[in-house]
Amino acid sequence: MATTRTATTQWKGALLDGSGTVSLDTSGVGTFEVSWPSRAESANGKTSPEELIAAAHSSCFSMALSHGLAGAGTPPESLQTSADVTFQPGEGITGIVLTVKGHVPNITAEQFQEAAETAKANCPVSKALAGTTISLKAELL
Repeated sequence: MATTRTATTQWKGALLDGSGTVSLDTSGVGTFEVSWPSRAESANGKTSPEELIAAAHSSCFSMALSHGLAGAGTPPESLQTSADVTFQPGEGITGIVLTVKGHVPNITAEQFQEAAETAKANCPVSKALAGTTISLKAELL
C-alpha cells in the first residue's frame, strides 16, 4: 500500500533576507522556522532543508538496517544513526555521511558492516539521493 506524506513551506521575502516556516502536515508534529542564514551559515535555532534530509535519511537507514538484521536472525537491541549532510552554497549538497553504532548480539563487526552497507544501498532515502556521495561509518558496540 502506497502512502503519501506532506510538508508545506510558507516563505516571505527574497532569499537572503526572507524567512519561512515548514510544517509537517501529515503527522502534525510541528512547524519549524527556516532561513537562508540558517542554511548557509549558523543554524541559530532554525532548521534547513539539509537538516530535514538528514533526519529523513538517518531514520530511513535505521529502519532498513533493523529490518535487515532481524531478517538475518540477529535483531538489534539498539541502533544510533546520525546523518551529516554537507551543503555548499553555489554547489548544493556535496555529500552525506551516515554514522551508525549498534548493539547487536551474536554478530561480528564484519557482519554488522555488511548489513549496514546493504541498508545504505537499499534504504528508500538513499535511493532518492543516489546522485549524492553517501559514506558510511559503522561500529558494533
